[in-house]
Amino acid sequence: MSRLNEARTPYAQSRVSALGLRALILVGLSIALIVADYRGQGLNTVRRGLSLAAYPLQRLVDAPASAWDWANASLSAHRSLQDENTTLKHSAQESSLKLLKLATLEEENQQLRTLLGAKPASAESAQAATILQIDLDRLRQRVLIDQGAHDGLTAGQPVIDARGVFGQTVTVGPMTTEVILLSDPGHAIPVQIERNGIRTVAMGAGDAHRLILPYLPRNADIEVNDTLVTSGLGGVFPAGLPVGRIVEVNRDPAEPLALVSAQPAAALDRARHILVLSAIPTATLAPPASPATQRAVSAPKTRAVAPR
Repeated sequence: MSRLNEARTPYAQSRVSALGLRALILVGLSIALIVADYRGQGLNTVRRGLSLAAYPLQRLVDAPASAWDWANASLSAHRSLQDENTTLKHSAQESSLKLLKLATLEEENQQLRTLLGAKPASAESAQAATILQIDLDRLRQRVLIDQGAHDGLTAGQPVIDARGVFGQTVTVGPMTTEVILLSDPGHAIPVQIERNGIRTVAMGAGDAHRLILPYLPRNADIEVNDTLVTSGLGGVFPAGLPVGRIVEVNRDPAEPLALVSAQPAAALDRARHILVLSAIPTATLAPPASPATQRAVSAPKTRAVAPR
């Protein structure tokens, strides 16, 4: 064992002396390079060459960090664009909704103006109302409006829209009122032909687009496109309100009456706002005369004659 150590000792010493020599050479070379670089400019070219040679290695080493930064920036920009796009979409939707509401309000305002302009001069007052519910069954044509007894409505008041007669009030509640339409099978309205003044009755047929005139004789002077207006009879509707237009006239020689159909002037299935007119006041009957008054009226009047 001692021999082995003795054998290795000279080798280790020689190795250490060789490393020390190399270090001494490298230190001297470094000092020489430092002095040469300080005293002259000869190493600038070498430095530039080494820098150029090392640039690809620098880029390669920096590539992962650069790629990570680029990915983060791209994702951040993508999220920012998505958020901005979502915000713009919401803003566009809100603007479209506001424009739609504005257009609806303008249309409703125009309808109300037209409706108020349709108030006949013969009506003392008119009250606008909005339709809340519709019932356009074949056997029942009625709507519910948002005005009632608290608003001064009573049963039997005429109802119109911007085009013509709509119906009349039938059941009045505290806050709402039921209106029977012209097209209800149980509704009839006295009308007259505007062209020649012929009076008749228009009845509902269970169809919002059709009225029937069942009491006209076969030889009546009535033609397609004749205009129907209220006659004022019955004490409900003022005279002269538009009711409809004749669309069909059938004269069967075997039947004494003509089959006449009319289209209502009012938009019975589309109107949103209606106008409730004041009821037409009925004529007040004079109180019966007392028996003494009747005898005084019936007794012959005498006239005094002056003496000649």
